[in-house]
Amino acid sequence: MINSVDLTLLEPILAQYHGRSRDALLPLLHEVQALYGWLPRPVQEAISRTLRVPLAEVHGVIEFYTMFYNEPTAKRVIRVCDDIACRLRGSADFMAALEARLGLQSGETSRNGSVTYERVPCLGMCEHGPNALHGSNPAGNLTPDDVDNFLANAHPEPRIQKYGGPMLKLARAGKVIPWSLNDYEQHGGYATLRKALTMTPEEIIATLEASKILGRGGAMFPTGLKWKFTRSAPGTPAEKHVIANADESEPGTFKDRGLLEEDPFGMIEALTIAGYAIGAENGWIFIRGEYPRGYRRLLTAVTRARQAGYLGQNILGKEGFNFDIEVRLGAGAYICGEETALFEAIEGKRGFPRIKPPFPTTHGLFQQPTAINNVETLVAAMAVLTVGLEEWLKLGTPDSPGTKWFCLSGHIARPGVYELPFGLTIRELIELAGGVPGGKAIQGVLMGGAAGVFLPPDKLDMPLTYESSKANNFPLGSGVVMVFDETADLRQSLYHLAHFFAHESCGKCYPCQLGTQRQLEILARIAHNGGPRPGDKAALEDIGYTMTHTSLCGLGQTAGTAVLSAIELWPELVAPDV
Repeated sequence: MINSVDLTLLEPILAQYHGRSRDALLPLLHEVQALYGWLPRPVQEAISRTLRVPLAEVHGVIEFYTMFYNEPTAKRVIRVCDDIACRLRGSADFMAALEARLGLQSGETSRNGSVTYERVPCLGMCEHGPNALHGSNPAGNLTPDDVDNFLANAHPEPRIQKYGGPMLKLARAGKVIPWSLNDYEQHGGYATLRKALTMTPEEIIATLEASKILGRGGAMFPTGLKWKFTRSAPGTPAEKHVIANADESEPGTFKDRGLLEEDPFGMIEALTIAGYAIGAENGWIFIRGEYPRGYRRLLTAVTRARQAGYLGQNILGKEGFNFDIEVRLGAGAYICGEETALFEAIEGKRGFPRIKPPFPTTHGLFQQPTAINNVETLVAAMAVLTVGLEEWLKLGTPDSPGTKWFCLSGHIARPGVYELPFGLTIRELIELAGGVPGGKAIQGVLMGGAAGVFLPPDKLDMPLTYESSKANNFPLGSGVVMVFDETADLRQSLYHLAHFFAHESCGKCYPCQLGTQRQLEILARIAHNGGPRPGDKAALEDIGYTMTHTSLCGLGQTAGTAVLSAIELWPELVAPDV
């Protein structure tokens, strides 16, 4: 029964964690929850004693992450995406059919304790919307007719949908067997690491500086400069870290998932090159909890790379080059995509952002020098070494060289990940993706994700470059291009954007904690309960500008940007009928 707790089952797991420090808390919670389905009070007490972490703090961590449960929950959890991209593709119909079949509403567990059902924020499979997770099994392109197959785990698992070219970073994804090191090597795997080891770390960093690679997660910080700062920071290699930020959680963003699931050895090799260049022995991959397939494949890849001598001591015979990787699984917190919140999560704490300075290059994970990069940023760095700097600079524009991954979703004929040189216009990209189905007109395009801005149809001829983005005040962000056709209910879409940020605010700073709630309340009323009232536009602007200018981290600073851009373009959305 769901309420029974047999602590003898816990003993073998706890025995493996005796003597470990607090940074083992998240892995231990995941293991124990897999055993029971939830984390009862006696189990929390046993974990507290094992890791010597105060019980109150163990409880605080469990409450912070939405994928940990301190109330009776089934081992089998069904999570259906209820966010904006899936909504645009008809997820409401699938959810209604599934809920009728289960006899459950979101957050409920069946009477026999066999299944728990949840509507959840973005699952990072927007190109396969509507999508869901049945336990650890992903499913996409779901319709009401698919309910029985989905519940039987007989629905086909989604694969990467990639387009464009040249494929410098996604070349192997979808072609190699993800768990086969031999297949990876047969497709050129580890040739770039061997090449990198013939160069000095300083030569690699100089090459990256010349490549002009900026952070592909949205922050756009120069990668070569970040690596240079971390390498020059005081500390031995054993005291330095490189981290792949794979906590890809923003609605509309799914670019990294394809590589993590379909080319995990590519992630391992790219991170190993970064470790060599920076002079760090410690590598980490922090992957969001909603990517269980990617997590399993990364664990397999790390184990096989270690067995083959690609991780460990004196890698590939390079005397003194020692490097290993630990894969950490998140537990449902968008805020952990913020770099300092991610450090806190690895350290076994709630994912609260830190105040900066100091900066991660000197005081990062465990307060030691750390370079943290987005998944695409790391494989872009590897791509430069693979093809050579001269070939890389031939692509794109002088100020935005190379290729970028773009995530196309919403009302688009061919949603997917597009790897393309910088320089195409937004309209050209949409046309490359087949345009809007059914010949419908474009109402607007959301650029940069939930934290981005809306553009009207007459502003789509701007090039997708960093210089164009800056000059025309639209973000490239993580490469999100979400299309809304003329039938889209933008009031409903703004409500879902507001709901996402209100749900994901960590609550550390008041402007974001209160602002996201007030923004949601206004937009919920407009969308569902009586429409707009006089003063709504002014109130939303006041809330948005306050969050932008006073919030602690990027979540609050961008939580109102999409809403602000929408009500500026279409003021009738929040204006009462005359």
